[in-house]
Amino acid sequence: MKRTKLDSVISVSRLRSIQVLIGLLCLYFFLVTLEIPLISKLGFGLESYELISIPFDNDSKLSRLNSVSELARSSQDSALPSRKMRFALPHRKIGEFMKVSGLIFDEQAFDNFDRDEFSELHKVVRDAFVAGKKLFQDIKLGKVESELLSRTNQNRTESCPNSVSLWGNEFVAGGKIMVIPCGLTLGSHITVVGTPRWAHEEKDPKITLVKDDDEIVMVSQFMMELQGLKTVDGEDPPRILHFNPRLKGDWSGKPVIEQNTCYRMQWGSAMRCDGWRSKPSEDTVDGQVKCEKWIRDDDDHSEESKATWWLKRLIGGRSKKVPIDWPYPFVENKLFVLSVSAGLEGYHINVDGRHITSFPYRTGFTLEDATGLSVNGDIDVHSVFAASLPSTHPSFAPQRHLEMLPKWQAPPLPDEPVELFIGILSAGNHFSERMAVRKSWMQHPSLKSSNVVARFFVAMHGRKEINVELMKEAEFFGDIVIVPYMDNYDLVVLKTVAICEYGVRTVAAKYVMKCDDDTFVRIDAVTKEVKKVHGGRSLYVGNINYYHKPLRRGKWAVTYEEWPEEYYPPYANGPGYVISFDIAEYIVSEFEKHKLRLFKMEDVSMGMWVEQFNSSRPVEYAHSLKFCQFGCIDDYYTAHYQSPRQMMCLWRKLLNQGKPQCCNVR
Repeated sequence: MKRTKLDSVISVSRLRSIQVLIGLLCLYFFLVTLEIPLISKLGFGLESYELISIPFDNDSKLSRLNSVSELARSSQDSALPSRKMRFALPHRKIGEFMKVSGLIFDEQAFDNFDRDEFSELHKVVRDAFVAGKKLFQDIKLGKVESELLSRTNQNRTESCPNSVSLWGNEFVAGGKIMVIPCGLTLGSHITVVGTPRWAHEEKDPKITLVKDDDEIVMVSQFMMELQGLKTVDGEDPPRILHFNPRLKGDWSGKPVIEQNTCYRMQWGSAMRCDGWRSKPSEDTVDGQVKCEKWIRDDDDHSEESKATWWLKRLIGGRSKKVPIDWPYPFVENKLFVLSVSAGLEGYHINVDGRHITSFPYRTGFTLEDATGLSVNGDIDVHSVFAASLPSTHPSFAPQRHLEMLPKWQAPPLPDEPVELFIGILSAGNHFSERMAVRKSWMQHPSLKSSNVVARFFVAMHGRKEINVELMKEAEFFGDIVIVPYMDNYDLVVLKTVAICEYGVRTVAAKYVMKCDDDTFVRIDAVTKEVKKVHGGRSLYVGNINYYHKPLRRGKWAVTYEEWPEEYYPPYANGPGYVISFDIAEYIVSEFEKHKLRLFKMEDVSMGMWVEQFNSSRPVEYAHSLKFCQFGCIDDYYTAHYQSPRQMMCLWRKLLNQGKPQCCNVR
């Protein structure tokens, strides 16, 4: 009797199991039926993939992800959003070295955007994509390389001049910049003959630091700079040496000379010479002190007239133990001859035949980077002369920077979704920056184990030869994604959208991170910080700005037409932030439907998109100052404005000391 009851129970359970299986099977066929129209619908805009010519491959990662077994496995993974499998995309080979962004852009869709308040920026986007697409096609067809080869053969006999000279009127006509074609080398020197102008009234608080608008301050100062080539449009050229004599108008009330460097629009630590000789304990530069002493109004002999004091010193009042104190080297309306020479350890400045100051080389710059001299301010330049220049062109060519060794190549893309995808914004000619990243934090074990994937995102450069070298670099290392539009500083935001697309569709990452190629990333620290947010929630992690106002004046001014509101939405600083998969998916979807609002400031754009996403689904904002916006702090998560040498230094400290400590300043 008991057995009969047991059999009946088993029969019922089997029947229920069969019913459940039939129901699941029906649901599966229903979902497959829904997918078919979506796949065919994605055909619109696939014209961009004809440009890429990447073959379809049934063995690709995305094909396997769409298999039943992978769908079942991914649905069991509660940490990964299941809706990522909605995308049906052109297949891509695993380990395919030449990568092009799969971001779909319909050029014709923007033809009717004239009535949109953001139509001007959209037109720039359209033009950039059209120009970039044509250039990319020409490169693929070999037209660009043939043109460059022909040009090289014609100019093969040209060499670098040993010297360059300009008269004052020629210098002014050239924009007050003298081009040094092949940079400097050890022993090179530049001579500037000029006359400082008389002091003038100045009320600009940035210069005078005056709080009272009625106070009149007299100012006389000029700036001589050794500059490097421009990196990308919109960036100032790096200031390798900024030499700034302030005859009058300095906050100290005394004449001073300030020197500094500026890299990626970020100033280093200034070195000021204010009339006191450098302390004996300080390092010298090629045996020369950093700052010489000159006569100051507050010296011990200030009560004497300068004429009487000089007379005593010259007649016999000078002791061998007391050095001669010279006056400040620059005088209003008095001619001077200044020379800058390149030594082994730094630049040496002489004025009228005597040493004034020596500026040690800062990490990140080389002598051959100094390809221009600029002189501006309250000065009349009579002539500029550069001599002992290198006789051969050092060339920006990547052979100087790239180590074409297999150990630096990126591993193939994993078959499974990854934990973190890192998209690195880079410019076409940043060969040294990319190589430094490959040799430093991209060697982290997580990247080698395929738990984390990192790729550089680069657009088309204005110089054709750079694009040709870029394609060779991308093919060898397999870590560059080409976004086929003409690079423009105001369109960096497009690379960010491309990062989201790649992170969502190619690697199906749980988290997507954006950083720059001069950002050092501690992958373990970033991953740990992200995991502090409760699993499954939408998140936005970084150094977040709250209630930040747009600048309405100056170089970075934003007009009311561009941004009418008083504050920006909360946004993380651009050098490094992380978003969750669903936010990245939303951004890509809105862009391809032409509904994504584009703004010229990339980090503000991301904050704007996250705020819009947050209106329908809660986002957890996680703020940390350790995502450094300027430079580096100990125990950093990311360090910004790091030169290639500093990248390697940070990596060595992590390996040898196991501590996230900063390296020397630039």
